[in-house]
Amino acid sequence: MAMGATAVNADKERDGVDMKEIHFDDIARTVAELAIEACYRLPDDMVAAMRAARTREPSPVGRNILDQLLENAEIAARGDLPLCQDTGLAVVFAEVGQDVRIVGGSFEDAINEGIRKGYTEGYLRKSCVDEPLFERKNTKDNTPAVIHTRLVPGSGLRLRLAPKGAGSENKSMLKMLVPADGIEGVRQVVLDAVLAAGPNSCPPLVIGVGIGGTMEMAAICAKRAAARDLESRNHDPRYAAFEDELLEMVNKTGVGPQGLGGITTALKVHVEWAPTHIASLPVAVNINCHAARHAEAVL
Repeated sequence: MAMGATAVNADKERDGVDMKEIHFDDIARTVAELAIEACYRLPDDMVAAMRAARTREPSPVGRNILDQLLENAEIAARGDLPLCQDTGLAVVFAEVGQDVRIVGGSFEDAINEGIRKGYTEGYLRKSCVDEPLFERKNTKDNTPAVIHTRLVPGSGLRLRLAPKGAGSENKSMLKMLVPADGIEGVRQVVLDAVLAAGPNSCPPLVIGVGIGGTMEMAAICAKRAAARDLESRNHDPRYAAFEDELLEMVNKTGVGPQGLGGITTALKVHVEWAPTHIASLPVAVNINCHAARHAEAVL
């Protein structure tokens, strides 16, 4: 062991690599803070979007619902209370710099310790069961988290926590299209998902659409898209324009706030894509309710 460590140190000095150490406890503390922040406070861009939607919404019922949702967000933030009783299964997107070294314990254990701490100290509902089919025993601390990790250049660690409630998650959709289905096929999948969700996903929604890759990659793209900041746009102008087109299409369904009619069915549609097989066109849709919870930190 000592010889291995010496060899690594020699390589560091020879190659000029500056490894950054991040401690288990710092990761756990940060994740705990993110869990509480995400569940207590609606992001500022969501609040601004709902206020703007309220001024455009022609339905009196729709305007009233948006007023109630904004009041709920204000009460939650002021009183340090959860936005919703369903504080979700913890989903973590992690970008780990290749020049980062985690010390004091394993990376995934640190994240789960943070979830345990945040959900316990923040009095957040624990909604995770240890296996899905037979006994379905609650783990009593909302662990384990669902962790998606990317190894990226640099010496930073970016963590985005997106607690995912069941009401919206249960309305996810995946379709394995073929290339001949084209853009119209993608439109139809998104429309079908929104209409099937109806009021059950507590609109106005934030919708993530994943296109390409394989079956599981399309779903991960959709989840990543659903967790994006509201004001973000796809870096490819073609897909950015498609996001706008899909939002307009969704808001023409008339589902409206809480499914009671109006033009504010969604506040944003985000699209993420991945390279795919020549014979494939996977499409996944992941929906966030009006409490599109997410919080981010960089260590």
